[in-house]
Amino acid sequence: MALVQYYGTGRRKTSVARVRLVPGEGNITVNDRALGEYFGRKTLELIVKQPLNLTSTIGQYDVLAKVEGGGPSGQAGAIRHGIARALLRVDAELRLSLKKAGFLTRDPREKERRKYGLKKARKASQFSKR
Repeated sequence: MALVQYYGTGRRKTSVARVRLVPGEGNITVNDRALGEYFGRKTLELIVKQPLNLTSTIGQYDVLAKVEGGGPSGQAGAIRHGIARALLRVDAELRLSLKKAGFLTRDPREKERRKYGLKKARKASQFSKR
């Protein structure tokens, strides 16, 4: 029996999410845990569900996501990006609405590296005359 699956890879900050869409009841599983159990905050759950709500496919597919790296916010953004890319493989006509909402664009903002002589990337120690 061939099971239909759609794949998508999402990235944000230092997080990478591998997302599978499988026809089902709408269950979302992140790293073998339920979405509400993995992300404690409702805002992060809403971020993850945005592409499904926009395309009105919320109850049609089960989402299986493996995510690593970064923090909760980056991981939620990476899963959203992966779901949007997987939905493109389901139906290419969803591209316009997903693109307009900004779900297909990889957010390039990452932490700037620390420079020597400074405390952080740009923060210097307080100036002292003597």
